[in-house]
Amino acid sequence: MEMNSPDLRSKAVDLLKRIRIQVETLSPPVAAFEKGIRDTPFRILISVLLSSRTRDPVTLAASTRLFSLAQNPLDMARLSREQVENAIFPVGFFRRKAENILEISRRLAREQGRVPKQVQELTQLPGVGRKTANLVRSLAFDIPEVAVDIHVFRISRRLGWAHGKVPEAVESELKQLFPAELWNRINRVLVGFGQTLCRPRNPRCPDCAIREDCTWYTTRMEKRSTQESC
Repeated sequence: MEMNSPDLRSKAVDLLKRIRIQVETLSPPVAAFEKGIRDTPFRILISVLLSSRTRDPVTLAASTRLFSLAQNPLDMARLSREQVENAIFPVGFFRRKAENILEISRRLAREQGRVPKQVQELTQLPGVGRKTANLVRSLAFDIPEVAVDIHVFRISRRLGWAHGKVPEAVESELKQLFPAELWNRINRVLVGFGQTLCRPRNPRCPDCAIREDCTWYTTRMEKRSTQESC
């Protein structure tokens, strides 16, 4: 079946809906994280930057401490590096992130605190890659985007929604597969799914509501059946 066939697109939309319904009953960490950071574009940008290689509860606590010291780029730029490091510890790579936060704050302060909306401008900020830029556009400005992190990358390939070997390729495939009005939902749903059920190791397949429609699961079951019959 072609990746962009109507049947595959319809099935993918249905699976995303079924995943969302199940994940919402499990209260994944990403739900609390997104609820906790939804404020100004600046706070969203900094919180998403902190979230890289860090669990959502740790990120939320760190961003709360940091924003108790400064709420906007101008005030943030006035903090010392030590103050920022102490506030965000123990997020991953906290020293590098503190340096990036201060530089971002200085740059934005020169632009009256305006957080850019365009991917090209966002990715010129230190520490901001395409995934972070897409997530900021989605969360801060409600611009349709697909932010491909490790969960989205892994699960999209497991479900047969994408075959790309790099995040940019997977993003392109997902944008072809799903209508734009669902793009912003993909990251939230699949991250929650990856945190609770479709884990990198020891996924909870027996508890998964869509396992019979999962390419990865059905392939594993077929291999196991073949091995047992030999």
